[in-house]
Amino acid sequence: MIKAAILGATGYAGAELMRILSSHPEASIVYPASHSYAGKKFSDIYPGMRGICDMVLREDDISAAADAADVIFLSLPAGLASSLVTPEILSKSVVIDLGADFRLHDRSVYEEWYHTEHHSPELLEEAVYGLPEIHRSELKGRRLIANPGCYTTCSILTLFPLLKNGLIGKNGIIIDAKSGTSGAGRSEKLSSLFCEVNESIKPYGVATHRHTPEIEQELSLAAGESIVLQFTPHLVPMNRGILSVCYAHLEDGVTESDVAEAYSMYSGEPFVRIIEGLPETRFVKGTNLADISYRIDKRTGNIIAMGAIDNLVKGAAGQAVQNMNAVFGLDETEGLVMGAGCPL
Repeated sequence: MIKAAILGATGYAGAELMRILSSHPEASIVYPASHSYAGKKFSDIYPGMRGICDMVLREDDISAAADAADVIFLSLPAGLASSLVTPEILSKSVVIDLGADFRLHDRSVYEEWYHTEHHSPELLEEAVYGLPEIHRSELKGRRLIANPGCYTTCSILTLFPLLKNGLIGKNGIIIDAKSGTSGAGRSEKLSSLFCEVNESIKPYGVATHRHTPEIEQELSLAAGESIVLQFTPHLVPMNRGILSVCYAHLEDGVTESDVAEAYSMYSGEPFVRIIEGLPETRFVKGTNLADISYRIDKRTGNIIAMGAIDNLVKGAAGQAVQNMNAVFGLDETEGLVMGAGCPL
């Protein structure tokens, strides 16, 4: 059994990790930790887990976690992971960081967008960007995994095949994305109150959202050259879900069959479904699935590529477990085979 520690176990992503790992056939939680709720039972914070996970939460102590566990999941605010992860910690335990500290290869880009110092830039080259559908060959046996963000996972998976195969122009790409309110985290914020969110939709982080350079980094890898794009997120009144609608201009001569062939790179991928209909967040809710579809507008010569995921599962905890499975040589689907609940 893989022994797992979770630091930040009572945030939304951390709690989802607790839920998934509680029923994982090859892993056991040995060090659940929460700075805010140390000493309390996890099921007291999340009553839905009564009788399933009644473990007492410990203090966030990465050294103690490394001594106890084979893998440490970090679900912490930006800037903390880079101050906690050291070569000594990595010599004892694999670290999967659900935050942003190790996602960007360039320290200066990280500090510019996150407005905080990166405390361990020497580890950036060691970190693997944990999007298995693209970086699977790099994952097995690695010690430091940067779990992608939710918007980024959805947007990258949706656009990657088109850029990898040179089917769309590299300028003028627009990503219009929507997220449920759990993407803002569990801490109390005026902007996340029911009365502030319900019956409304609003853009935020316009031209400044922190996921922008992460999307550009990975899509530049696909294109083989630097990509600059427009990314605008929106907050919608639902608990879970990401919907990314991406607009790009098709290169001359590109056909429907070319696009279909490009997306065939996902054939055999257990968590990516290329669907004929249009993606909806409700059909991936609670799952590690990404539903992707596209339409070609012959009138404008544009392609509209669309993707939907659950921000807390494929966009966070589920993908982290998928990464754990890959790192330790397990089937990536272990503990993650689940469809969306019905009725929805």
